[in-house]
Order: sequence, then C-alpha cells, then structure tokens
Amino acid sequence: MLKYVVRRLAWSIPTLCFVTFLVYVALRIGTNPVESYKRINPRASPEKIAQYIDVNGLDPNYVRGYFRWLVNFITLDWPRSIKGSREVAPALKDALANTLRLGTAASVVGITVGLLLGIFAALRPGGRRDVAVNTAAFVGISIPPYVSAILFQLFFAVYWSRWFGSTLFPTSGVYPPGQTGFNLGLMIRHMVLPTMVVAIQIIAVYARYMRSSLLDVLSSEYMRTARSKGISERRVLFKHGLRNALIPVVTIAALDVGSIVGGLIITENIFSYPGMGKYFLSAFGEGDFPLLMPWMVLIVFSVLLFNLLADVSYAWLDPRIRLE
Repeated sequence: MLKYVVRRLAWSIPTLCFVTFLVYVALRIGTNPVESYKRINPRASPEKIAQYIDVNGLDPNYVRGYFRWLVNFITLDWPRSIKGSREVAPALKDALANTLRLGTAASVVGITVGLLLGIFAALRPGGRRDVAVNTAAFVGISIPPYVSAILFQLFFAVYWSRWFGSTLFPTSGVYPPGQTGFNLGLMIRHMVLPTMVVAIQIIAVYARYMRSSLLDVLSSEYMRTARSKGISERRVLFKHGLRNALIPVVTIAALDVGSIVGGLIITENIFSYPGMGKYFLSAFGEGDFPLLMPWMVLIVFSVLLFNLLADVSYAWLDPRIRLE
C-alpha cells in the first residue's frame, strides 16, 4: 500500500506540471494578460508593464514563460493582482475557507442523506418507498441550482418577511454588513440556504447511485451464499453488502469533493457568497492572470489528491483489491 501511494505521488508531480502548463497556455490565449493589465492600468509605464510580464512569466515563448512562472510560484514570489494590486494568497485563502465550509456542510448532509435514501429504496425494490425515492431523486436532479436558489430566496426571505415581518434566513454573504469578528451563529444562518441548494442535487445523485449499486450487490452470488449459511439479513447487509456497494460510490464522491474546491460557481454567485466560484468569476472577468493561475493549480491538485484517496479507500472497503 505504501509503495503504491508513494508511486502515485511521484507520478502526480509531472501530471500536475503538464496540466498546469496547459492551463497556463489556455489562460494566456483566452484572457491576454498583458492587454488586460494595460486596460485596467492605462497609466502604467513601460517599465511597470515589463515588470508585470517578467514576474508573471509572460514571455512570448510559452515554455520559457511557464517555467519562469513556475519558479516564482514555488518560491512563493507571487505577483499582486492587476486590479487594486492586492496580495493573492490572502484573497485565495479566504475564498478557499468559505468554499470548504459550504462544500463540506453540503457534502456531509447530501451524501449522508442520499446514501440512506438509496439503502432505504434498495431494500424494497419496486415498492412504494422505492418509487417515492426515485421520483424525488429525478425531481432533485432536474431542478437547476439557480432555480432552487431563487425559490428558496423568495420563500425564506421575501414571502417569509411578508408573513412574519422578518426573513428566516439571510440570502447573501457570510455575515451581515458591518459585522466584525467571528460569530458561528450568524455564519450558520447565512450558510443554510446555499447549503440546501447544493445538498438537494447531491442527495438526488447519491440516492440513485447507492440504490443501483446496492441492488447489484444484493443479487450477487456471494450474497445468496451468505444467506444460505443462515446469516441474518441485517448482518448480510451491513457486513457484506454495504461495503461492496460503496466502492463505485466512493469514486464519484472523491471526484465530487475534489471538484468542490473549485467553488460552487452558480450557487455562490446567486447568494453573493465569497467563495472560490465567485473568486474565479471576478478574476476571469477582469482577465486577472495573477489571481487565476493559483486558483487553477489548487483545483488540479485537489482533483489529483482526491483521486488518490479514492483508490486507497478501495483496498479498505474490499480487501480483495490489491493496489501494489
């Protein structure tokens, strides 16, 4: 197991470099960083422009420019944003922390409820509860996040205020305007609606995945053999069924959690939630190359990391799987 992890980590380094090089080229072609800098800083002197090109590795030769940028990135010599000359690391750290809070809350709620509903439906295939869970899952998957977000805002803010005189849950931000210091209660209240929006689709997806996977396992030969030995149905389900049924679900979960680091762009934008998604939209709209590249590196790294965690978890869920 240890050899496998070390080998995968070693391979992840050239993979990370190759993918970030492609991202570097794509951003240079798609945003034209030099022109973006000139547009936002029209009074910049030729010396300032040359300094910006050098620090960001914007050499006409893409390979040479990429390695120039990579050296600066690894040594933490990060350039400032082109708008407002802000430090990139603090802005990225705050956005990542906000997204991780929202993504973790939504994933825990969504995956837990989704798996339980999938198990609940699979134990009585074709029954009323199976039909109910499937129908609810189809509805949840079919409703786009921007629709459910607007509906929640209307119900819990606009109409709730008309009925009871005040909103039940805030509809934007992490804290109310003017708030200083940490306040867990206020933070949770602001996170309720975006968490519900994200969790709806997670619940729907995992309920269907778990139902399908568990049905395949329950009808397998080794499950019938376990029952023929007189083992109780509950023990058959929990000891033999669920662990094997979770294997394909873990793959999807790892990819989903890894991608959440990139931000929940639609939800964060609608709720004005200052996470990675809103960070990306703002940076991309301004063509802010110094803000975009660290964001891209973080996304690629998180996907590689969670793919490794998914592979390692296979061996834990099913000892028959050998990763060496």
